[in-house]
Amino acid sequence: MDPIPNQGSGDKYLDLTGLLCPIPVVKVSECLSDMGDGKLLEVIADDQGVKADFPALCTSIGCKWLGFVQEGRIVRAFIRKGRE
Repeated sequence: MDPIPNQGSGDKYLDLTGLLCPIPVVKVSECLSDMGDGKLLEVIADDQGVKADFPALCTSIGCKWLGFVQEGRIVRAFIRKGRE
């Protein structure tokens, strides 16, 4: 498995704090559709459900889930558009 990228290393950044399911998944899906293959999306959210929802989304839309870092109540997640 690839190492989890460093904070601030994403090509695009989404702050989804304060939003509850299903909004974070919808916003990430929309953002990824506008990104080029190979680009890195960094997301922060405080809905703990994203730890399961984002990997499932990646599987369903063909993106690579790189993992997350828990920072207190914040989940910092990383998704690469497309498959390598």
